[in-house]
Amino acid sequence: MISALRVRLRNPQIAIASSIVLLLLFLLTILAPWIAPHDPVQVNLAMKLKPPSWDYPLGTDQLGRCILSRLLYGARVSLGFASLIFISSLGIGLFIGTLSGYIGGWADYVLMRFCEGVMAFPTLVLVLGLVGVFGPGLAQVVLAMVLVQWVYYARMFRGMVLSLKERNFIAAARISGSSRWNIIRRHIIPNVLPPVMVMGTLEIGWAIMDIAALSFLGLGIQPPSPEWGAMIHEGKAYIRSNPELMLYPGLLILLIVAMFNLLGEALSERLGVKRVGKDVEL
Repeated sequence: MISALRVRLRNPQIAIASSIVLLLLFLLTILAPWIAPHDPVQVNLAMKLKPPSWDYPLGTDQLGRCILSRLLYGARVSLGFASLIFISSLGIGLFIGTLSGYIGGWADYVLMRFCEGVMAFPTLVLVLGLVGVFGPGLAQVVLAMVLVQWVYYARMFRGMVLSLKERNFIAAARISGSSRWNIIRRHIIPNVLPPVMVMGTLEIGWAIMDIAALSFLGLGIQPPSPEWGAMIHEGKAYIRSNPELMLYPGLLILLIVAMFNLLGEALSERLGVKRVGKDVEL
């Protein structure tokens, strides 16, 4: 059965289907201000805990707020800030990892020992510690996650650069008189883009779960702003009478993380990239 599942995951249709679902979700987040039926933070106690209707397609929560509107605006937080975390961490890791691997020396030794020290601890534990120092809030969560996540990219890029710089085409470029910057820009970076694509699809899913987990704990986005993890936290008091308050955001988190992981698996097979833990190899 496991072999059959792996064969199905390698099917390019999986990548196409997951890409379409993710594209639709991103499109919904962009169009949220125009397609959301109500203000996501507007309280109407006279309409609290109402079942689905024409005006409220998914019903209302304990404060009479439209669940559908809050899910749409919550997607903007989850997808938007997860993408921001990925892009920021990637930029820092690409710069430091590439220079560390290509130039080497004492700076490479110090940076890699620092990265190994950070990676010795669970990511969420370090993020929780930093958020405890910075204080609760979405901006603080994003900053804490970027400060922790870039080390994984730096270590990954360093390993790939160490492998690439020993290859013949790099030696030929060096002999022809190309500067270090031109070699990095024209030969190193283009060859690490496939692993970056795989890493990105996987890490955005992790970032979404981390943002939701921290918001569930009350450390992320603060009320009344909508976010999927915060919505699950608010709905846990009504798990017996109105389980949909937790079910809807939970299913969306499951769906989007699953789609990112399926896309990542398909890309890794397509591009010939091996994934080991949170690292990728050419």
